[in-house]
Amino acid sequence: MPAHVSTLQLIGMTALTLATVAWAVVVTRLLRRNRREALAWHAARALPAFPHQLKAAPPRESVELTPAEQDAFAGLVRRLGGRSGRPGR
Repeated sequence: MPAHVSTLQLIGMTALTLATVAWAVVVTRLLRRNRREALAWHAARALPAFPHQLKAAPPRESVELTPAEQDAFAGLVRRLGGRSGRPGR
């Protein structure tokens, strides 16, 4: 025991240290218990308002173009092809 420290100071410091350790243990246990309960609550809670999601994407749709529509589309591609923003064109 250091000579310049009174007995009451040592008892007080020991009590504060024990209280701090006890507080840390209690808070740790409370947080762990609450975390487990919250995870269980979230896992058990379902959202029945949302419909079940489809596993696969919907089938692709395609439309056959007439020769006139194909020519119009090719002309549009040629006209817009110069606007690609690439330098040197």
